[in-house]
Amino acid sequence: MSDVESNRAAHAASATPLPLEGIRVLDCARLVAGGCIGTLLGDFGAEVVKIEAPGKGDPMRGWAVEKKEFWWKVYARNKKSMTLNLAVQEGRDILLEMIPHFDVMIEGFVPGKLESWGLSPEVLLKINPGLVLVRASGWGQTGPYSSRPGFGTLIESMSGFAHMTGMPDGPPTLPPLPLADMTTALYGTSATMFALFHRERHGGKGQVIDLSIYESMISILGPAAAEYQHCGVIQQRRGNRAPTNAPRNTYRSADGKWIAMSAATQSMAEKTMRAIGRPDMIDDPRFKTNEQRIINVEALDEAIQGEIGKYSQADMLERFHRAGVTAAPVYDIEQLLADEHVQKREVIVEVPDQEMGTVKMHNIIPRLSGTPGQIRSTGPSLNQHGDEVLKSIGFTEERIAAAKAKGLF
Repeated sequence: MSDVESNRAAHAASATPLPLEGIRVLDCARLVAGGCIGTLLGDFGAEVVKIEAPGKGDPMRGWAVEKKEFWWKVYARNKKSMTLNLAVQEGRDILLEMIPHFDVMIEGFVPGKLESWGLSPEVLLKINPGLVLVRASGWGQTGPYSSRPGFGTLIESMSGFAHMTGMPDGPPTLPPLPLADMTTALYGTSATMFALFHRERHGGKGQVIDLSIYESMISILGPAAAEYQHCGVIQQRRGNRAPTNAPRNTYRSADGKWIAMSAATQSMAEKTMRAIGRPDMIDDPRFKTNEQRIINVEALDEAIQGEIGKYSQADMLERFHRAGVTAAPVYDIEQLLADEHVQKREVIVEVPDQEMGTVKMHNIIPRLSGTPGQIRSTGPSLNQHGDEVLKSIGFTEERIAAAKAKGLF
């Protein structure tokens, strides 16, 4: 039995509640930044009700491959779907009726939209003083850019990330996935838990979380501002190299595959030179210290590539592993799924799905020993749980039917 299976069996045997069981989350966000906060909270037991536009749903449903909604299935896992027309007053009135029954509300509208609908934080917190209101936006709730749309691509550009990313002779490079949004979701989940902890420990009051995708992305760029302040340094594109240590790059093996390697310490650099069969490089003045290696990085990489290029990827990695060198293969998704470590730890799991049979997705992160999270369902069909949610807050079948007749759901 694997470690993961042992943990799962222990959890089932003890019937330990998931850590966030009893917390109810109203997820009114769209796409990734706010939506993935709901995903993470749901992974650990929160009841997450996803509010979607009637007949349309979250735009993430449209991120399809061969007409299959894989993004939705993965990132709306553990959620309940309820449609509600917030563009009309009656729909907003229903939302206000729901607020007292929830601990957290996540929204991702352009700043000012909630206020224009009569759903300002003041109104919501008056109805439910314990509510944690997470407001995810591109640029933040204040400032000259606050009213602009804020997709992650714009943030990855204006944060300085794209300027630093890519090959030295190539254009600024954007990530092929919503990196800024996902980073923001991690901050947003932490902030939500901070607020819930404060509410439970220090007096039972909720608060508003101003969550900016722009600021979240800037925060991961390291000491770029300090480097510019004191040294006038503006980081440029370096490809796979790092400004702080060398060697650090990807190198091509004799069989056309790639190896990533980073020697962040002096001892690791020396191990690398021995492992590639070039111990003479250790005393070469150009490569003797990290500072000199960074200055002479072109010659350094040329020498390393020349040696790695003599071996297959498997043979070179074996040499590196025996020598204790920090190196790894560059995987595609097929190779990742076949990796023995990924399989043994169940990093990717196969979850039953009513439409696709099963859907493979990343497992719960992080792993808690006493109260591990749980994937209970894939992303739901549109309005799959609408009636259930409404009944849980006291709506009768007759009232639900009448509201449906008006197109509110």
